[in-house]
Amino acid sequence: MTVRSLADLKPLARELAAARLAADVERERIAAAMRLAEQERRVFELTVGPVTPLRHVDRVLHELEQPAPEPRQRQADERAVLLQALSDEIDVDTLLETDETLSFRREGISVEVVRKLRRGHWALQAQLDLHGLRRDGAREALGQFIHDSARRGLRCVRVVHGKGHGSPGREPVLKGRVRRWLVQKNEVLAFVQARASDGGAGALMVLLSGTP
Repeated sequence: MTVRSLADLKPLARELAAARLAADVERERIAAAMRLAEQERRVFELTVGPVTPLRHVDRVLHELEQPAPEPRQRQADERAVLLQALSDEIDVDTLLETDETLSFRREGISVEVVRKLRRGHWALQAQLDLHGLRRDGAREALGQFIHDSARRGLRCVRVVHGKGHGSPGREPVLKGRVRRWLVQKNEVLAFVQARASDGGAGALMVLLSGTP
């Protein structure tokens, strides 16, 4: 604004006064807002107690879990075991002890071990009942049972093959075959006919290597 006379100063003075008033009002508004924020902060602190501000970060890093290794060799071994055929043609009679129950013990296993097995020295840990199974089903079930039991670290198991009361001629169809199959399993260290209380002539007590 160009001032040419004293009369021109009055509008200028009014404009300056209005500007100062507006500035004062704005400062008061800001001050009032700050006082209110401070009061609210104090009320919050009095309500919940002292607080610690969180550290600001730009991103969060998550630890990635490594996938569990696949036991491929073990799986291959297990598949090979499942495919392994237990022969019915093996001459088991030459491998059995010539006692009344035709017990079996692998080379290096003492007679005392067989005696302990017969007396129930080791606690029974698992059982397989072959009743109702045909030859091929029984052979597969027995191979899998012995393999799994040894992998679990079991030492003493029972295999129930039956006494043949329900078979033609009342002959125990599986009794001889189970013995043939067992001597072919490297996990089997010895076996004996079960005591009368454990199944008698219809079952075998089997001692395993117990190495998982």
